[in-house]
Amino acid sequence: MKQIVFISGKGGTGKSTLVSSLSILVQNKMLADCDVEAPNLHILIEGKTLKKDDYYGAKEAVIDPSLCVKCGLCRETCRFGAINEEFKLIPMKCEGCGACTLVCSQKAIRLEEVKTGETSICSTPRGTFSHALLDIGAEGSGRLVTEVREYVNKYKKDEEWLIVDGSPGIGCTVIASITGTDVVVVVSEPTKSGQSDLERVLGVARHFGIPAFVCINKYDLNPELTLEIEAFCERNGYPVIGKIPFDPSIVKALQEFKTPIEAGNERITKEIKNLWERLVEEIKKLETV
Repeated sequence: MKQIVFISGKGGTGKSTLVSSLSILVQNKMLADCDVEAPNLHILIEGKTLKKDDYYGAKEAVIDPSLCVKCGLCRETCRFGAINEEFKLIPMKCEGCGACTLVCSQKAIRLEEVKTGETSICSTPRGTFSHALLDIGAEGSGRLVTEVREYVNKYKKDEEWLIVDGSPGIGCTVIASITGTDVVVVVSEPTKSGQSDLERVLGVARHFGIPAFVCINKYDLNPELTLEIEAFCERNGYPVIGKIPFDPSIVKALQEFKTPIEAGNERITKEIKNLWERLVEEIKKLETV
């Protein structure tokens, strides 16, 4: 199964809209939303939940008051100020480092796993769909992304493709989204910040040795900058496999929980089909190298 991850240097470039559209056009595939901090693909893809689990991705100190002698060593040691004057834990400040457990001579402090999110696997008319949501303020987003991808492996059958809606940016969630995949497609837009973010996220893909391709969304809003982005991609060996024009009707369709495909937007549908066909061709070229 070929794994294709759609990522972006910033949020709001149209990545999820593109993936949700491909979920209709592409056959024999699985789907995953690895943007665990702000997932939205499930809004456009309805399905039946097969399994939903709490995810425990961090640890937190627990103080046993019956054993604590209030010596103060834990408070002196905790650099995060997670233990108050009454020797009670402040959960939002605890990083789960365990330093307090090491200095407590009474063994009054232990670490326990805490819930940091939820994982879901769904059956949809468009294929099996894995996604998750990180709890507010929780850590371990990269580990939760890995869990989303592991769910896919548990439920895969003979699907040909895995299409992943990756996280925006260049942080650990992006790294967890793309590690071990076959190709990435970076969705950008013709703005100065969009160009800068594109170059940064392409650098992440290059660092991990993953072939990268580029889609320029709303390319016609700034033709000059689009040409600059295309020139950069050509100089650095990143094929531009799609250029999607600006169309305000897409926003209206999304407000009605519809992809451009479902809204009957033939122009955008044609461009997305062309993008997929070009991507499949490029993947075949990589297989012959």
